[in-house]
Amino acid sequence: MDKKNKEKEKSGAEHIVWDLTDLYKSPEDEQLKKDKQALLESAKTFSDTYRSRVAELGASEFFDAMTAYENIIEQAHKIGAYSHLAWSVNTEDPALGKLLQEASELGSEVSQILVFFDVEWLKIEEEQASELINSDELKKWKHYLETSRRYKEHTLSEDAEKVMSAKSVTGRSAWNRYFDETIGAARFEFEGEKLPEQEVLSKLHSADRDIRKKAHTSLTAGFQNHARSLTYIFNTILADKYTNDRLRKYENWIDSRNLANQTDRQSVNALIDAVTGKYHLVQRYYNLKKNLLGYDELFDYDRYAPLAKTSKTITWLEAKDIVLESFGEFHPKMAETAAKFFDNNWIDAAIKPGKRGGAYSASTVTSVHPYVFMNYDGQLRDVQTLAHELGHGVHQYAARIQGELQSSTPLTTAETASVFGEMLVFSKLMNNLEDDKEKLALLISKIDDTIATVFRQISMNRFEDKIHTARRELGELTTEQYSELWFETQHALYGDSVKLTDEYKLWWCYIPHFLHTPGYVYAYAFGELLVLALFDAYKNSAIENFEDKYLALLEAGGSDWPHNLIGMLNMDIKHPEFWGNGLSLFESMITDAEKLAASI
Repeated sequence: MDKKNKEKEKSGAEHIVWDLTDLYKSPEDEQLKKDKQALLESAKTFSDTYRSRVAELGASEFFDAMTAYENIIEQAHKIGAYSHLAWSVNTEDPALGKLLQEASELGSEVSQILVFFDVEWLKIEEEQASELINSDELKKWKHYLETSRRYKEHTLSEDAEKVMSAKSVTGRSAWNRYFDETIGAARFEFEGEKLPEQEVLSKLHSADRDIRKKAHTSLTAGFQNHARSLTYIFNTILADKYTNDRLRKYENWIDSRNLANQTDRQSVNALIDAVTGKYHLVQRYYNLKKNLLGYDELFDYDRYAPLAKTSKTITWLEAKDIVLESFGEFHPKMAETAAKFFDNNWIDAAIKPGKRGGAYSASTVTSVHPYVFMNYDGQLRDVQTLAHELGHGVHQYAARIQGELQSSTPLTTAETASVFGEMLVFSKLMNNLEDDKEKLALLISKIDDTIATVFRQISMNRFEDKIHTARRELGELTTEQYSELWFETQHALYGDSVKLTDEYKLWWCYIPHFLHTPGYVYAYAFGELLVLALFDAYKNSAIENFEDKYLALLEAGGSDWPHNLIGMLNMDIKHPEFWGNGLSLFESMITDAEKLAASI
């Protein structure tokens, strides 16, 4: 391809990099050094002031303690956030790796100093604890204090907690960093070039089947080159989790995640059963897509093939306009907040060597603002990713008023704003189209995304369940054992509608969620199905003043139980049939696609 054509492909995101100076000016910033020292001193002062006294504190003194504690946590989060953000855009830089490790070790040291506070708080008798939680002085942290009591049975002695914190630096967190750096440094051979993972993954969405197949071959070859190391990383992190779960008396591998998500196994199983019970919808859809593409057989590398044969690059400025207009049509305040991310360089979108894959919005600390991380390649799905992460960003920015200890939501409700942001963009794009072929192409793209968010995530949850169980019962697993379990759970999802290649068996090995946050993935399905129901209510004007209530939900952050927060929008997520509503709306999308296809 000549240089001129390559220039045409540029999205304009090549130089979109974030400005982290609102956190620190640079890794060598003197303020960063001072804050590290001040953090340790504050933690030690806190310990000297309150150690062995927590049970004696009245509400007024407990308020002072909580204020000091929250300030220390915020400072620790600021240092940790800056170090992680700086490293994530260049995981190959040893200096940034060193900065990240130093922040991790400092965080562990501070955690060891402060752990007495949690231990002593959980030893307080229920009656006394209830009086404190319900006092006027402590109402600011009521939900935080309530939820913390749920960890009483899973918290160890102070000395044991110190050991757990100290060993995590050279345990799970170290292996996660090694995984990220291994994938970040990996290069994948594609048409004579050695490309980062994200660039090759992006080609799986190409309209050209030959390009998709080549990308599939390239990625598989790269994964095979690193399979031994990645298998060892998985085995080590899974074993580490098993040890921690046993020590903390969690019966099942998912229990700690459910507790953090402020839900229970029964509720999660209801979601899983509802989704797996509708796997046939996925198979029905892929049979439709196979016919629309004119293929005799649909392979795993065809799943995200677009219907449109053109692959027009959507520039960064176009994506910005689409997202801001979509947000603004819903509520001006939502667009106003999202615009800050563009205007103030709070987004890093450029694809570059050494940069981590994927996308996220980092809340950082409530005294600063969030930052959005992504790899923008000019595809329609990248516009949706931008909307997704800015949905998170708007949520995190709005929730800052709750303070450091209650701004973050459980993962289950954390995905609500992100998926809602995607739906706003999809709805706008759909409404602007008049040609049925274009509508069908966009609808197919949305169904692809919904399957990836709901059904594929639940199939990955089923894979996680199998590997954690197998690791605990059988010991260290081989690459082949992981691959067979992956293939088994993926085949259950796709059935005969998609031909899974032998190469695809290895594609479990690059997914970071399994390692960084075990059990995370079901939260995506939770969020998508919830938003389908919310968006349906919004479009049908079923809830009065929906827009203002939605923004109030975002501002509430994690200050209440998820079912109470969602209840603000007249939704009962604890009702046994709730998930069926979202799945019915998904089925209607497939029906609409079938009708459009028939009319065309």
